[in-house]
Amino acid sequence: MENYVSKNPASGPNSPTKMEPFVKIVAVIATLGGLLFGYDTGVIAGALLFINVELGLTPFTTGLVTSSLLFGAAIGAMCSGRLSDRLGRRTVILYLSVLFFIGAIGCALAPNLEVMLLSRITLGLGVGGAAAVVPVYIAEIAPANRRGQLVTMQELMIVTGQLLAYISNYMFDTFYGGETTWRYMLAIACIPAVLLFIGMYWMPDTPRWYAMWGKLANARSVLEKTRSKDDVVWEMLEIEETLESEKNQKGTFKDLATPWILKIFLLGIGIAMIQQLTGINAIMYYAPMTLTSSGMSTNAALFCTIANGVISVVMTLVGIWLLGFIGRRSLVLVGQIGCTCCLFFITGICFFLPELTITGEPNLIRSYLVLLGMLMFLCFQQGALSPVTWLLLSEIFPMRIRGLCMGASVFGLWCTNFIIALVFPTLLSSLGLAGAFLCFALIGILGAIFVIKFIPETKGRSLEQIEQYFREKFSKN
Repeated sequence: MENYVSKNPASGPNSPTKMEPFVKIVAVIATLGGLLFGYDTGVIAGALLFINVELGLTPFTTGLVTSSLLFGAAIGAMCSGRLSDRLGRRTVILYLSVLFFIGAIGCALAPNLEVMLLSRITLGLGVGGAAAVVPVYIAEIAPANRRGQLVTMQELMIVTGQLLAYISNYMFDTFYGGETTWRYMLAIACIPAVLLFIGMYWMPDTPRWYAMWGKLANARSVLEKTRSKDDVVWEMLEIEETLESEKNQKGTFKDLATPWILKIFLLGIGIAMIQQLTGINAIMYYAPMTLTSSGMSTNAALFCTIANGVISVVMTLVGIWLLGFIGRRSLVLVGQIGCTCCLFFITGICFFLPELTITGEPNLIRSYLVLLGMLMFLCFQQGALSPVTWLLLSEIFPMRIRGLCMGASVFGLWCTNFIIALVFPTLLSSLGLAGAFLCFALIGILGAIFVIKFIPETKGRSLEQIEQYFREKFSKN
């Protein structure tokens, strides 16, 4: 990427400025949406073991209960991205917190499959919306030299939510263990939903959204709270120059007729899809089912799933640290190749080691090697691929259609996620563990080729500089 010179040589996106404490507070509150995202997608892993009994689920309806949230998430991502351009990032996040609360209550009280599916779809609207809007909100409000760390807090909160879900599942099973255990597991999600609403009520919108709608005084006010004094000057100037160049051009789908914008749009969808095609959420949603299929007891599988959550949190912290030293493109390539190798490892273990010992007992060595493969996979996924995915999606799109393109990309992510979650139980029952993971491993090879060929480097540049780079690069091709 070309090195565009800041208007103020004493400052700029790469200068080591002190980050204002307020922007950290904003990031923590906004990423409660990520915590809910993680909890609501992770809690189903343990709850399914009990829901299956009470609601009498088949492999197909098990996949339907899991994937119904993802169907709602796809719709939520598409709608909320566009709405955030019109109503504001903050306003949409407030609405999403209400959906999180309604969906969690509905799931916890569901008397039958139909109500459960409707409630999961409602919950999914909130999950998908949070995935699309929260990274954009943080990216637009954070200083350029801190954007990587703050945006990837979303991924940290997602995996923290999943870890809390796994711990909650195990604790309820150990100390309560009744047939209605799953209802308490699902109801706890109401608490962070209320905290998200209360917190975002007092937060401002982003300076770029204010400027896009002509509220320059509001934009400057937010910058003054989240930047050093010198940085406010050059960043406000960049925002105004970008707005002037796009004067009277409100973002719509008609913008996709512009070749360089269409290429960025397709690139974003590709980045979102390859992150899901590793099979990450087949592991996160169905880890207990996978481990019980390999021979573990229900309680042991729930306990071992906590290890998945712990590794995810630790490696996400490592990934956030690495972003300060390694470029986006390099990190996503390491993550993609590492995940693919781990999938081949799990496939080999499942194919070559027998399910039973000579005495006819479950082969626990096989079970623990499968768990080891999962943990290695999560090291690469959560330590490299997932954090960079959300960061790249928050950075690459032009300002006037950022919400629209982010929504469309996350829509593609959730559609991919939906298909994987829907078919994995059937895939597992028909092909076994080896066949199911081999499918993801082969797709992973294609994902690595995509990364090498198409993903650019965006580290250390303001959002306006990234937009200018893509405009020049893709206009030449």
